[in-house]
Amino acid sequence: MNTSTYDRYRSAVAGEALPLAYLDREALDTNIETTRQRAGELPIRVASKSIRCRAVLEYVLEQWGFRGIMCYTGREAVHLASHGFEDLLVAYPVWHAAEIEAVCEVIEEGSCVVLTVDCSEHVDRIAGIATEHGVEVPLCLDVDMSTTHLGIHFGVRRSGIQTPEAAIALAQSISDREGVTLSGVMGYEAQIAGLSDDDPSNDPVTNAVIRRLKRRSVPRLRERRASVVGALEREGYELAFVNGGGTGSLESTRDDATVTELTVGSGFYAPHQFDHYRGFQYEPAVGYAIEITRQPTDDVYTCRGGGYAGSGPPGDGTAPIPHLPSGASLLEREGAGEVQTPIRYDGSIDLSLGDPIFFRHAKAGEPCAHFERLCVVEDGEIAARHPTYRGDGTCFV
Repeated sequence: MNTSTYDRYRSAVAGEALPLAYLDREALDTNIETTRQRAGELPIRVASKSIRCRAVLEYVLEQWGFRGIMCYTGREAVHLASHGFEDLLVAYPVWHAAEIEAVCEVIEEGSCVVLTVDCSEHVDRIAGIATEHGVEVPLCLDVDMSTTHLGIHFGVRRSGIQTPEAAIALAQSISDREGVTLSGVMGYEAQIAGLSDDDPSNDPVTNAVIRRLKRRSVPRLRERRASVVGALEREGYELAFVNGGGTGSLESTRDDATVTELTVGSGFYAPHQFDHYRGFQYEPAVGYAIEITRQPTDDVYTCRGGGYAGSGPPGDGTAPIPHLPSGASLLEREGAGEVQTPIRYDGSIDLSLGDPIFFRHAKAGEPCAHFERLCVVEDGEIAARHPTYRGDGTCFV
């Protein structure tokens, strides 16, 4: 991104109240095409937690090769179902009774919502409520895809299902209960999909170790997934889908013969978390603009708002970063603040009070939790304003 890009964005948001969140339509289209090429022939399910905007979900799903949504809560799935979305997989367990009841109600109305389980307690909870409502809830079995190398846990703490035996036992508990049925299997290889392996903030040895651990993990994960799916099929379970992958693992997951669909979320918006992977590159498509309101020194400009940190381990990797104009950087001792954010600027553009500084978030969908709409930048102007989930008046976690 260069001076002309900053000028284009600055012109587009001129006169707008800042802060605002923006979506670059051209960059989004590029990322959609990149994702489709990386996925090969497999269909792609869209991870809504990285989108959090119905209009963008609709736009992506209109493109060839994309089908279904991976939701992050049951209430979100209900919200999307009420707006006509179909094929909704809730990828995280739901426990609260009222939330399960709401899912049962939209299933009774004809929506397809699949809930995820990884223990018999999940199954019993859902089955009891589904039976009371007289519906059958399809379930997805979540398989743990973390690995261990030299005693080091590599991955995220999710499901406790790691073996075919554990999967069969859980599937049997589903078969033994009325109101539920086994529909599919999913496994998220977070240590490959969500962990950068060419990060300049790491030393070369650390990046090399991460890449080696990823390579070592891939065959183990394929073996685990194949053994679980094979065992279920031999027991007579017919699976509608086997879901895997994420933005950072499309190539390795698409080559797993057991997988029938992939999932992508962050790749559409391309937060800075995904800048440092070997093998693929996305265009920054979503960011936010904050307004210069002070200039305490010749090279420091202080902006209103801006402290939209991402989730994850505390550190620089979860902080937002100045994106445009080139030459802007955060002050180490202040960072991005709740009501003001000072930036140091060493660049060629003359900045004045009221000018915007454009930031990128660490995570894809989390800016939408702070903004009511995404302003769509197209041909140098704001072409549309799409309500986010917050703009819909909703908040799911």
